[in-house]
Parts: sequence; structure tokens; C-alpha cells
Amino acid sequence: MIQTPYYLIDKTRLLANLRVMQRLRRASGAKVVLALKCFATWSVFDLMRESMDGTTSSSLYEVRLGREKFGGETHAYSVGYADHEFDEVVTHADKLIFNSLSQLQRFAPRTRGKPLGLRLNPGISSSDFDLADPARAFSRLGEGDVARIEAVIDRLDGFMIHNNCENRDFERFDAMLAQLEARFAPLFSRVRWVSLGGGIQFTAPGYPLEALAARLRAFAGRHGVQVYLEPGEAAVSDAATLEVSVLDLSFNGKPLAIVDASTEAHMLDLLIYRERAQVLPDRGPHRYLVCGRSCLAGDVFGEFAFEEPLQVGSRIALREAAAYTMVKKNWFNGLTMPSIAVRELDGTQRLVRQFGYRDYLDSLS
Repeated sequence: MIQTPYYLIDKTRLLANLRVMQRLRRASGAKVVLALKCFATWSVFDLMRESMDGTTSSSLYEVRLGREKFGGETHAYSVGYADHEFDEVVTHADKLIFNSLSQLQRFAPRTRGKPLGLRLNPGISSSDFDLADPARAFSRLGEGDVARIEAVIDRLDGFMIHNNCENRDFERFDAMLAQLEARFAPLFSRVRWVSLGGGIQFTAPGYPLEALAARLRAFAGRHGVQVYLEPGEAAVSDAATLEVSVLDLSFNGKPLAIVDASTEAHMLDLLIYRERAQVLPDRGPHRYLVCGRSCLAGDVFGEFAFEEPLQVGSRIALREAAAYTMVKKNWFNGLTMPSIAVRELDGTQRLVRQFGYRDYLDSLS
């Protein structure tokens, strides 16, 4: 039995998402590249690359990881390329996407003739969180002035747009895309590809995949472009858990269970977006407030119901530990970093990485 805490990636659940992705690719003609900012655990890239066309990145290290571990197309993007890193970015990238016109003008002479793209900011999004809203006031993410973009259109091969965030509503996606077309159609018709980014939850149960495929195909045909999608969460939804064990039980107005992991160190998005973790089946007569082991007072995973009383040593599986989870883990409090394990398609579990004191030591100086 693997020692907790550890992230457990379930290839069967991952494959279910990938099969949906295959259907969408076939029906729509769109290409699909994995957003490494969301999920970069390369031990399962062997399975993922069979259903995806490559990767998209947000930094030098991500684009290099995509090239070395995933293969296929490697799209490089950065909010701000650094001068001392840019030449190495170029060596790993198939496409270079710029966040601003000023970065395009500054670095275009050093791109070695590779296809160039520009991020557009349409001023609308589906985000319900200001923190994650690319269209928020004074946003630094992309360009929106059509006249200024037209002045450099001959240098561009494509556009990238990110304005969906956990969007499970096809009608909302469709309406926003129509607004994009109304504003940017003259630009779309002069490039070869348009990436519509990530945040479209098309692998969610009940999502109208056929309607999405038809909309994407119509968009591509109308503007004469290759459409790209950049799924992160849609690719790995419900494909991993954080496996933890109970270290202590106490009572302070309600039963408390302390586990051997931490929200701040190991599931940071729970704190950032003030959400609770998910546990299945989350039913039964025994309720506990499940808390992390860090010194942060608010280190709480949530309150859950269990069919049997918890004991020291009881194991709990915290769901949705793939997207924006493993990529954000950190060494807060010097807590043991969760290992990474994979449940293969035949049900066997394989430990692929452990972290120890040397990893903690080497992260500092």
C-alpha cells in the first residue's frame, strides 16, 4: 500500500475524457492542445498524446516540457517574454504567441520564421471570479484595438483568445463567440488559425458535444481558419484524487479530523476560490470537519459525511486533484510533498514519483 499523502491519477477516468475529446476532434475538425498551466504531470502523457495534438504553454519551462515529454505541436505563449529566455523558447516552439503588440514588435525579428500569433482580448468572458477574469477592468491579457492589430496583420499567422472559464453552458459559449465574430471577423479572415482557448467544459456529463462540434466547424469554414482548443480542466476532470490519512481526531463544537495533507500546500485552489473539497460518497451519519495539518488556521478541506466513524489511520480520497492542483503544490510548512501514483487501465497502481527532504532542501538556498 502506498504511503499517503499521494496524488492518484486514474487512467480509466482520464481515458473517458480523452474519448470525448476524440469525438470532438473528429466531428469539428478542431485541433486540441493540452494547457500545461493546468496539468503537467508527464507520467500520463503517453496516454494523452494519443487523443491530443500537442501542448500550449505559458513559460519557457512549460514549452520545453511539452516538446520533450509530450510531442506533437508546441505552442508557446507568455504574458511577458524575458529577453534572456526568448531564444530558448524559440528552439522548443512550433508557434509563438505574443500577449501584446509591443512584445510582437520587439521579438518578431528573433523568431526564425516560425508562425506568429497574438492574443486578443474581446472584453467579455464567462468568468464568475474577478481574479480569473481575463476581461476584468485594466486587464493586461491581450490586445483589443482592431485598428492597431490591423496595422500588423501581415506579420501574424493566427490569434489566441481565452474568455471561457469553467463554462458548461453551450448557449453562453455560442453567444460570446458570435460577439467575437461581430468584432474581429475582418481579422479572422486574414490569418490561418484561431485558438479559442480553454475553459469550455465539453467533457462534463450532458454537455451538447454535437452542437459544439457543429459551431466550431461553422466558425472554421466561415473564416477559413484552423480552429484550436486548449483544454486543461476538460482533459483531466475527475481523473485524480489526493489520497490522505487521518492523523488525529478531536472535537471543538463539531468533530474534527486532521489529515496528512494541506489545502495551502497541496490543493491551493480551494483557498484561492474559497471552495470545499469533494469526497465520495459524502453520505452517512458520521460528519467531520476534515482539516489540513499546516499551521494556517483556515486550512480546512470541508465538512463531509461518512458511513463509518473515522479513526486514526482512516483513508480519505479527495476528488478533483488534477486540474490546477499538482502544478500548484508547494513546500509550505515544509510538509511532506504528496507522491504521484497512477492507477493503470488494468486497475494496478504504480508509484511514479516520491519527494523527500532533498527536494525541499533544493527548493531553497
